[in-house]
Parts: sequence; structure tokens; C-alpha cells
Amino acid sequence: MSEKLFTEFPPVSTEKWEEVINVDLKGADYEKKLVWRTQEGFNVRPYYRADNLEGIKFKDSLPGEFPYVRGTKNNNNWWVRQNYSLCDLTPEEANKQALDGLMKGVNSVGFILKPKETLSDEQMSVLLKDICLEAVEVNFLGCCPGKSGSLVGSFLKVAEAKGVAKDSLRASFDYSPLHALTVKGHFCNDSLDKLAELVKSVADYPHVRVVNVQAYDFNNAGASISQELGYALAVGSEYMNELTQRGLTANQVSCKMKFTFSIGATYFMEIAKFRAARVLWANVAKAYGVDTTCAEKIKIHAVTSAWNQTVYDAYVNMLRGTTETMSAAIAGVDSIEVLPFDHAFRKPSEFSNRIARNVQSILKEEAHFDKIVDPAAGSYYVENLTQSIMNAAWTIFKGVEDKGGYVAAFKAGDVQSAIKEVSEKRDKNIATRRETILGSNQFPNFLEKASDEITKEVVTRKSSACCSSCGKEPEAEPLVPYRGSQAFEALRLATDRSGKQPLVFMLTFGNLAMCRARAQFSCNFFAVAGFKVVDNNRFSTIEEGVKAALDAKADIVVACSSDDEYADAVPQIAAAIGKKAVVVVAGDPACRPDLEAQGINDYIHVKCNVLDTLKDYQKRMGIAEL
Repeated sequence: MSEKLFTEFPPVSTEKWEEVINVDLKGADYEKKLVWRTQEGFNVRPYYRADNLEGIKFKDSLPGEFPYVRGTKNNNNWWVRQNYSLCDLTPEEANKQALDGLMKGVNSVGFILKPKETLSDEQMSVLLKDICLEAVEVNFLGCCPGKSGSLVGSFLKVAEAKGVAKDSLRASFDYSPLHALTVKGHFCNDSLDKLAELVKSVADYPHVRVVNVQAYDFNNAGASISQELGYALAVGSEYMNELTQRGLTANQVSCKMKFTFSIGATYFMEIAKFRAARVLWANVAKAYGVDTTCAEKIKIHAVTSAWNQTVYDAYVNMLRGTTETMSAAIAGVDSIEVLPFDHAFRKPSEFSNRIARNVQSILKEEAHFDKIVDPAAGSYYVENLTQSIMNAAWTIFKGVEDKGGYVAAFKAGDVQSAIKEVSEKRDKNIATRRETILGSNQFPNFLEKASDEITKEVVTRKSSACCSSCGKEPEAEPLVPYRGSQAFEALRLATDRSGKQPLVFMLTFGNLAMCRARAQFSCNFFAVAGFKVVDNNRFSTIEEGVKAALDAKADIVVACSSDDEYADAVPQIAAAIGKKAVVVVAGDPACRPDLEAQGINDYIHVKCNVLDTLKDYQKRMGIAEL
């Protein structure tokens, strides 16, 4: 085992690698071509080597050891969560569904409460009937600020009646006054006092948590990974500060806190985010004076991102949920919830719930993701990403602390403006297809039509409503949740609901390779808006292509060939088509000024703002925006 592999191959220095890379670039700018400029506030190199691990202090720590980069436990098991809504179900129905889920792979159940309601002792008893509380984690979501005490009390009474030992009971209540501030614009004045009392009420229950930092609020508004983590730390720090001022110890507060993060689509970044979260929170907790390992260790629940979900080609959401879950599992979180693939536009069906459950079952039982702790450890790339995200998130956290904490920074609008700056960049990247959302802004299902379940309300942003629990108006602008694909979904739904479907005809001619490549590009381009596309291999003459386009009664005719052939061919096509259809050139040829001088003004290419361009074509086709 002491023998080194490949000793017959001499080591190659980083300088030698760089020399070869620069030769291959043939004078192109290294930084522009190969360095990834992330939205997280740092750059990612094209490759990493052992040299890049120098200076990373945490790289040699072990699982369960401070600062917990490799995990807070010595195994990689996690709770498999599925939620059941009491907004739609009676306690009896929710209990029945939960028991069914527990028989099919779930071991953590979440009950979503009706707004501003709680459960009586009798209802709680019905809800938890036949659920083995020693083996199942129970979570309550949507806890009402004024009634959480009675909810916790009812739960503990039922657990006591079942004879469950205090140290065997595992539960969480998502009481989170600062969540109300984030998404409603204010929180009730006495909510932190009530939260302090809740923490005291479960002091004897080591695995019951009543403070929830809902970090996914930031992801839902389009924040970056480093912002989600940085602001989550700020919210957690605010709770530590406020509750210790109310007589609780730092140990008591931290041990009763849970963080709920989203899992985004950037696979390795997400792995690094959760690893970084453990390190950063351990240091925050230390700064507050905690002196137990329980208080140092962050408790993380991860849920697949709602921001990433789409309503068109919705089955792709299964793939998104799978890769996102893989990230969280590899990173070693404590529990995971996979949103059903139809979560964004309808009440999830039994099929979608089953698929969501089985994603985690497959990762555990077939892929054995629960067998190895922190398999990413030692990866030059992941270790550097972890360090970079730590640095970026810590800078954000310190900036909030310097402004007086999360409440002060949010009321001043600093949090919202920073997230808005990032979300607008992401929206622009999606509009220009620098960021791909499969099935929405790129590679759509050409034949799909929106079902009745996909409505205008589903595909447009909803403004956050004022919280009426205290009868107060917002004190700050709330964050508005949305999905990244919504603008393109609204574009396509406008076509689907208009009763019109413009026909786009590919007039392919000349160079075979170029005409086929541009026809495929153009088909995808226009199908994004729900237009009907007619592709063709290649016409032998322009006259043949024009005749076929006119016979097809095309609304838009796209000239597809090489740039060299456009100067002569496109004016002929435009003259033959006349005003019977819009003539579009696929590409951005050097002869464009000459063509524009002849009245040919429509061009589509990779640098287009696809969203704005398609909106213009919809308008010209008589299709109104939603």
C-alpha cells in the first residue's frame, strides 16, 4: 500500500500544463475562454491540482470533527421526507397518506398546516395514529406565530401518551418570525418573545427543534448560492442574538435550530454549499460562546429547488430533482425532500409523489449513497469550491452584521437590492440562453400543448400578500418568489391560449451542413414560443423552396444556409415571398447591412435576446401577451 502508482511517469508541473494550454489556445484570451465567471462572486479555473489545496485549513479534518466540513456525523444516512397538506386533507386523511408513505420508503413526514390554524389535542392524536414516533421524524410546516405553543404542547402530549422517551422523539416546528419578514415584509412584535418560550418548552427534548431558518426563501427569489448561504447565516445569527438577550443560552438556541436550504441545479456548487454551511455555522456558534458539539453542529434539511421547476415538459423535473438530490446526499445533509415533478402547477398526484419518494430510495438502496461519508473530500475542485463559497458567503454575512443584523439590513432594503441584482442577471442569461432551462428556453417539446391546469396565474409572478396576522402593513419590501422559466412559459402559453399557431417554414438551400445546422437552431428558436415549425432537408433550388413555403401557407419563412450564399439568395426569396410571409435570416451574416438596405430586417442568431425577439414575432402574428 505504500507503493505509489504510476511512478514510471514523471510529474508534470502546472507551468508545463499552462504552456501546452496556451499553445492550444492559439493566442485566444485564457481568462475569457477557460475561466468560469460565476454569479457567486468568484471565478472557477478550468482545472485544479494538488497545489490548489495549499492554504485550505479544513482539508484534513474528519467526519464529526470541528469544523464539520466532512459532516456532523460518522455516517451518511439521511431522513427521507414527504409532506402532506392539511389545507386539502382532514387529519384522518393526512394520517392515512402518511402511513402509506411510511410503508413505501419515507421515514420523515411533514404536515403542512392551514394558515393561522393549529391542531387540537384530539386532532393531533388522530394525525399521529399508528405512527411510530421512535422511528419516524415528524415535522410541522406553516406554524402560526400565535398558536405554535399549543401545537407543540399537543404534540408532546400525544408523544407522552404513547410512552415515547424524550430522547427518542424527533420533530421540528418551522416557527420562523424572520421568514414572515422576508416574504411578507414584517413580523409581529411579540413573535421573538413567543419563540423564546417555545425553546424553553422543549428544553428536555434533545431532538425537537422549534426555530427554522428558511434559507430557501432567498433561492426562490433568484438569489445566488453564496447569497442563500450568507443570508441564512445572518438570519441564524439574528435568532442567536435576539434569543440570548431573552435569557436563553447560546447552547439552548443553537440546539433548537434547523436550517432549510434549497438544492439548486449547479451540481458541484451545491455539494460545496452544504459543506461550507457546516463550517461557517460552527464558527458563528463558537462566536456566540457555545461549548457543546450539539450546539456547534448545524442541522440541515434540504429541499429540491422550486425555482428550477418548469410547467412545460414537466417530466424533466424528475431529472432535475434527481441530480439535486444527489448533490445534497453526497454533501451529507440530515434530511431531504424531493418536490414532485408537478408541484409547480397542480396538486401532486400519487404517481408524482411516488416518483419523488423513489428518487431517494434508489439513491440509498441501489446507488448506496448512504454508505460513504463525504465522498467529495479530497477533490481538488470541490475543496476549492467549498473554500470559495465560504469566502463569498462570509463576506455577505459580515456585510449584514456590519449594518446591524438581518432585520436592520432587510428593512433598509439592502438584502432585496442585492438579490434583485443577481436575479435580474439570471433572468437576462435565461432570456439570451446563456443559461439553459431545458424544455423552456431551449429544446422544447414541439408537440406539447398546455393543459388546463397551466393557467396565467401559474406562469406569472405573484406579488407577496400582506401578512394580516398582526393587522400591520409591510415595513419592508418582501422578496417575491418566482421560477426561472416563468417568462418563457408565459410566452408559450400566450400562443397556446390565443387560438392561433403561426407556421414557421425552414427554407433550406445551399451548403448542406450549414443549412441543416441553422434549420435545427431555428426550429428550436421558434418552437420555444409554441409556433409550429416545418423542417426540410434541403431544397435543390430557391424557387422550389419558395413554392413549398407558399403552398404550406407559412406565416414565417426562415432562410437557412451559409453566410456566403445569403447575399444573392435572400433578396430573391424576399422578392418571391413578398408580403405573404415574414422572411427571417438564420444567422448574422457580414452582408447584413446590404440586406437591410433592401428591406430585409429580421435575423435570428445565438446572440439574440430570444425572449424579446419571440415576443415581437408574437405581436406581429396578432398574439397578445398574457
